[in-house]
Amino acid sequence: MNDTLSSTGRMRVSPDGAAARIFLSFLATAGLFYANIMPAIVDGLIGGLGFTPREAGFVGSANVYGAACGALIVVFLIRRIHWRPTAYGLLAGLISMDLLSMLVAVPEIMIPTRFLHGMIGGALVGIAFAVIARASKPDRTFGVLLVVQFGLGGLGNLYLPRLVPVFGTDALFLALIAFSLVTLAMLPFLAEYRPRAANAASTIDGKGIAVVPLALTLLAIFLFQAANMGLFAFIIGLARQATLELGFITWTLALSGWIGIVGALMVVGLHTRLGRTGPLAIALVVTVIGFWALHFSADETVFLIANGAMGITWAFVIPYLLGLAAEFDLTGQMAALGGFASKMGLASGPLVAGMLLGPGENYGLLINVGIAVLLASMVAGVMPALRQDRLARNGG
Repeated sequence: MNDTLSSTGRMRVSPDGAAARIFLSFLATAGLFYANIMPAIVDGLIGGLGFTPREAGFVGSANVYGAACGALIVVFLIRRIHWRPTAYGLLAGLISMDLLSMLVAVPEIMIPTRFLHGMIGGALVGIAFAVIARASKPDRTFGVLLVVQFGLGGLGNLYLPRLVPVFGTDALFLALIAFSLVTLAMLPFLAEYRPRAANAASTIDGKGIAVVPLALTLLAIFLFQAANMGLFAFIIGLARQATLELGFITWTLALSGWIGIVGALMVVGLHTRLGRTGPLAIALVVTVIGFWALHFSADETVFLIANGAMGITWAFVIPYLLGLAAEFDLTGQMAALGGFASKMGLASGPLVAGMLLGPGENYGLLINVGIAVLLASMVAGVMPALRQDRLARNGG
């Protein structure tokens, strides 16, 4: 494991080792794990508390909009705060808010409660992203992050929809509390991760951040996350409308999460040896095809393959895009801003999707809008990816 002793005598894992990447991934996941089990949460609120699809979608969106606010605040504070003590406090806050959520049974209170939970979690994820940017090869750590999220998210989507009818919605919040407790146990073993010195690849001629490429990168992250989460949050309802059985649906969601790990491992293995532009373009095209295939969800095989393909590409594209944002500065500030864009997309997707579905639950419209948003994400991501590939070839 290549453990090291800190200046205080504490045993710490090697800052760029495999254990550190796993621990950082848990830290970055703890504040937003509910997004990985969003179908289970939305379906649980509908079935366990009697929320309407729109109310449940609002709860999910409020949670992630809160996270976006928390992540944005961290962008301006990350240079001035001590990240480890702050992370301890935020994890304690997450646990407290999940315990409070177990006492709430109406959407009028649940929505602001989960918004506050999201703010705390978003701040924690922003800190974790900034710390990841200070380590070497952040793309690989973001890849490990997706392995953790998709692996454990698959388990959550498999079992939680079955536990809610037995134990109620408390099962959802207890799962989140358990994740936070595990992360608390890992936190003491992480290294200090002080900001690194900047290099030319993160600036324009070493003079400042490239604003237009950065803005396009953030837009690509936002659109990609919005399209995917907008459909993912309501995927159980889509499958039920297609007359698929709940057991098959939950197993499919679990498998798509676990298969998605392949995409994250590809990022860990490839890093940027093939550049970013080609892999990103191919993965986005596959995502579009997966979205289109869901028009034929009544066929179990099509539903299974489409979800598996989208799981792989989701876990493949996001580490590359977040890694691209991290390259614009090495203090971690732009990585935190990338986390903000990601959360805004994750929050906006379910909100817009809930409105698009309407009382008639028009999933065909939802799929088509998602495809259009994915194509826009591809266009936005090409220029910054090409720029970074050019800088890498020129040794910048």
